[in-house]
Amino acid sequence: MTTLTRTAQAQWNGDLKRGNGHINASSHILNDTPYTFSTRFEDTPGTNPEELLASAHAACYCMALAHTLTEKGYQPESLQTQAFCSLESQENGGFKITKMRLATQGQVPNLDNTLFGQIAQEAEKVCPISNALRQNVEIELDAALTS
Repeated sequence: MTTLTRTAQAQWNGDLKRGNGHINASSHILNDTPYTFSTRFEDTPGTNPEELLASAHAACYCMALAHTLTEKGYQPESLQTQAFCSLESQENGGFKITKMRLATQGQVPNLDNTLFGQIAQEAEKVCPISNALRQNVEIELDAALTS
C-alpha cells in the first residue's frame, strides 16, 4: 500500500473580520496566496477555503472519471468539471459546508449520454475527495456529453 502526503500551510493575523491570512503549499503553486474575511464571505476578489475545496473536488473527480471511462474501454478526449461548494450559516452562528455539486461535461467518442451518466456516477463513488466528504456533505452530480 502506498501512502502519499501532501502539505499546505495557512497563517492568519488578527481578528476574523479585519484580519488576513496567507496560504502556502509544498508545491509552491499556492505561494503566499492571500485570503480574508471579505474574500470568503463577501464578493472581494481572492481565494477562500471553499473555493480551494471546490477546486480540489473538481480536479479529483475529473481524474476519477477519466480512469473509470478508460477502465470501461472508452477514451475520453476531454473532461471538464465545475464544482459548487455551498456554505450555509447555522442557527448556532457558525457555518457548515452542506453540499458539493459537480457539473461535468465530456467529449468521449462512441458513448451516449445515458451510459456517460452511469459511468459518471460510478466515478463519483471512487473519487477520493467525494469519499472524504460523503459522510457530512451532500454530493450532487450532473453529467452530459458535449459535441
